[in-house]
Amino acid sequence: MESIVREQKIEMDARDSSSDASPWMPFESRRRARDEKRDAVLRTAVQLFLEQGYHRATLNEVAERLNITKPALYNYFRGKQDILFECWALGRERVDDFIAGIDAAGGTGLAKLRKLIHAYAQVMTTDYGASLVRFDPRDLTEKNSAIVRASKRGVDRCFRKYIADGIADGSIGRCDPKMTAFAIAGSLNWIGHWFQRDGALSAEAIADEFTQRLTEGLATGPSRTRAASTLGKKPTIKRRIT
Repeated sequence: MESIVREQKIEMDARDSSSDASPWMPFESRRRARDEKRDAVLRTAVQLFLEQGYHRATLNEVAERLNITKPALYNYFRGKQDILFECWALGRERVDDFIAGIDAAGGTGLAKLRKLIHAYAQVMTTDYGASLVRFDPRDLTEKNSAIVRASKRGVDRCFRKYIADGIADGSIGRCDPKMTAFAIAGSLNWIGHWFQRDGALSAEAIADEFTQRLTEGLATGPSRTRAASTLGKKPTIKRRIT
């Protein structure tokens, strides 16, 4: 009888010990926590870079805003240049994603151009989008600077291709694709310099307006009529919470 009691006690002790929480987080939880902290560093850094300028902002200030020590930042990035490049890369990732979606959906050159303008305008209203045009590639390493320059050429080629496609399929009137792409991209890139989140117009309203204004002179036939019919639409005004 005593031996049975001892065995039952051993089994109960074993169950109790197995239910104790491990002092180590599961691998997936640790990785997720690290990714969240890394994202927090990037969000804070890009805001600071945009507010003060890359050269004026310091990693000490990034750490202070996050309530951590500066050495803790080096658990996630090797230095300030790495953070700057990663901010740019996140903006570029968004551009790559919507271009892939536009290509997959197909349509006329004008339809694709309008989708590109609308999506690009919205990206320019985000911090990571603004980093595509507000930061100087010369502040990066030579390798990363070359990546940025090549990426910008790629976006320019995409604008030109959609315009050329539109000329070929008749949805866009004859024009110089190179100069037209420069004019459109220049207008869109400037959004990253002047957009304010507390402004009167929402990001969506700005994207709608730019899409209409930048293509109404390019569209031909019925496409031009449809574009003109939407110009009287009132833009979306953001309500301010007081």
